Amino acid sequence: MGQQYIKQFIQVVISLGIAIWIFWFLYKDIALDSLIDQVRSSNWSWIVFSILISILGYFVRSWRWTLLIDTEEGQKVTVTRAYHALMVGYLVNMLIPRAGEVARCGVLTRTNGISIGYLIGTVIVERSVDLLCLVSVILLAFLVERELFLNLANQLISIDSLGEQLLSNLPIVIGGLAILLLLVFYILKRFRDHGLINKLQHFFREILSGLKQIGTLANPAGFWISSISLWVIYFLTMYTIAFGIPSTANLSSGEILLVMVMGSIGMVAPVQGGIGTFHALVAFILIQLGISEVDGKIFAAIIHGTQALLVLGAGLISWLIMIKLPSWIKPEEV
Repeated sequence: MGQQYIKQFIQVVISLGIAIWIFWFLYKDIALDSLIDQVRSSNWSWIVFSILISILGYFVRSWRWTLLIDTEEGQKVTVTRAYHALMVGYLVNMLIPRAGEVARCGVLTRTNGISIGYLIGTVIVERSVDLLCLVSVILLAFLVERELFLNLANQLISIDSLGEQLLSNLPIVIGGLAILLLLVFYILKRFRDHGLINKLQHFFREILSGLKQIGTLANPAGFWISSISLWVIYFLTMYTIAFGIPSTANLSSGEILLVMVMGSIGMVAPVQGGIGTFHALVAFILIQLGISEVDGKIFAAIIHGTQALLVLGAGLISWLIMIKLPSWIKPEEV
């Protein structure tokens, strides 16, 4: 048990170190005066509006969670209590990546008496749907900003030249793909008992099981509507904050969608609160959209900073509220 804690501690320290290094590397050449000037010149009415939209998003996510918690066990979970547990989870995620998912389940287990295994199952369903939505949004961004995607790809490799080479060597390409598929099939069959293969199979089984479970909910339509609404809210958060910063005020809806996609990918990275990875990817795409490097990095710092402060403040308030609630005690059967 002690070795496990040491291993987890080392993983946390390494992920935090990587996050800090990426952040330092990005901003080491940015003068503090530039950041202060950008903050002062920003329209904070739009930025405050984006924060309010974010708060709405947290409540929508909380409501969606209550739709999944469909059990007679313990005490019924209200949206308010789910919100406080959720914010505690986000607060923990700022310290230990992914630990917040278990933390928010633990909070409801203590206050509502619902088994933590059941609650973790609902979180797995949530994350499966979130992953599906993220892939869908990436595809939407590609359709909306197809030319920009192709231009970015052309910077790495000539697409026209690659297409000509593939067509001229079509039999070899088809044969290579067939061999690759056979190789993958052989590896899956030969090493099906290997830990990594088992984890991958378990991961996809959980996603499929989670999607099937949604159909059995009392309000499946509400679940899907709230899931889609969350991504609309994420977009509106990014859209309004872009209006508040002079350097990004003229970005189109499609360009902001692309920025949101890159930011979402950055937040998925296993580092504390997306520190560094969020900033790097958002700044990168803004530079490709014609925003200066300094302005792109400052935009990323402002939007991430305001959201981090929101999570820190709301998370601490929710934590104080939840620790004052008594632990749930199972009523004695008569």
